Amino acid sequence: MKKVELFDIDAQLDEVFGKVGTPERQEAECRAYAFFTGQIIADARKKAKMTQDELATKLGTNKSYISRIENGRTEPKVSTFYRIVDALGLNVELVPSL
Repeated sequence: MKKVELFDIDAQLDEVFGKVGTPERQEAECRAYAFFTGQIIADARKKAKMTQDELATKLGTNKSYISRIENGRTEPKVSTFYRIVDALGLNVELVPSL
């Protein structure tokens, strides 16, 4: 029988990114949210069979900006996010968390 080693993921996150509530941890979480948001946008764009150029044209911006968003290097303003969602034929629904 293979022995499984368990580890405390919270302790590892604390070690790598700092304790919850610290500026270092908050910065890491912001970067993670930016990356996650970019991936959601990239996946939606691909499902819509749209290129970065096509999306940029619909938004009146350039491909470079779309690429930076999709790669998590920049976060769109909320108003721009809604314009992206609309250009991709999607909608945003806010629901209470459990």
